[in-house]
Amino acid sequence: MNATSFDSAPDAARGGTTHPDPGRIVLLTTSHRVAPGLLSWPAWQALHAADRVLCADGAHPQLPYLREAGISVEEASPTAEELVGVCAGGRTVVVVATGEGEPVLTDGLARLAGSGRFRMPELELLPASYDLPGARLLDLIQVMDRIRAECPWSSRQTHQGLAKYGIEEAYELVEAIEDGDRDELREELGDVLLQVVFHARIAQEDPDAPFSIDDVAATIVAKLIHRHPHVFGEETASTPEEVKEHWLRTKAQEKQRTSVTEGIPLHQPGLALAAKLASRVRTAGLDVPLPTGEGMGYELLTLAIRAEAEGVDPEAALRAAARAYRDTIMETEAARKT
Repeated sequence: MNATSFDSAPDAARGGTTHPDPGRIVLLTTSHRVAPGLLSWPAWQALHAADRVLCADGAHPQLPYLREAGISVEEASPTAEELVGVCAGGRTVVVVATGEGEPVLTDGLARLAGSGRFRMPELELLPASYDLPGARLLDLIQVMDRIRAECPWSSRQTHQGLAKYGIEEAYELVEAIEDGDRDELREELGDVLLQVVFHARIAQEDPDAPFSIDDVAATIVAKLIHRHPHVFGEETASTPEEVKEHWLRTKAQEKQRTSVTEGIPLHQPGLALAAKLASRVRTAGLDVPLPTGEGMGYELLTLAIRAEAEGVDPEAALRAAARAYRDTIMETEAARKT
């Protein structure tokens, strides 16, 4: 709707005295991550009580629901001065904000207020719907859907082709944790999350056994609830050791494994593999002799099992030592250049 659809700002809005009440503007914001029509009670109250309800976007997803609720919404985008004029005389105008938040309108209102030439209406920012924790994950899923459909590289990827990236991103995450870099940690967590969402998106297309990111989330939610009976059930646990006992017991019930070695990925790094095997043996209370043999492999196995018994992650310990070795190498190189 163009400017001629609004009366010029009355004298009262320009500082006159004809209408002592400058009125009220309510800027109503909504989240696209919440289903349209699910608005807060204060928002519905403001909408029903308003003298006029305006929205610049005729395709705004909220409009059908507002009109179904009996609210007359005008498709209009008045200037700041026009809006001030509409409010003069004590009227309340609700502006249903577009996704951008109406920056042109709010900047214009700020300029009018700063000019001192207008009696400004009360301005209220009213969030009608809020993002719940985790809402930005919906954005990630939408972006992934579009990339999968439109990107020449992403549209051709498979689980097998992406496998190496999952390993790389996991190692980069570990490095960020060990370096203590918070910004890097946040970024690497995002990269790992991308791998999960990417694989789930590919899995949706499987002709025989498709599943989605919602199925992935539902599976881990059910697992966490089942393995935390002390949180979601009637069991009790006051120490980390008791929590671990609950976890192992429920996991054993789920998997029905015949060996403590089942479920251990054999393609993980050697020291981590040895430590994991030793952990399973120790937890199960088994007395397993070390294999006999000659060579560096058996010596490393002995060291890894010893580290696990002492509560040391052998992979992390070796990485720390390797970084110290790298620093020494760089110092030697620098000294040679001088």
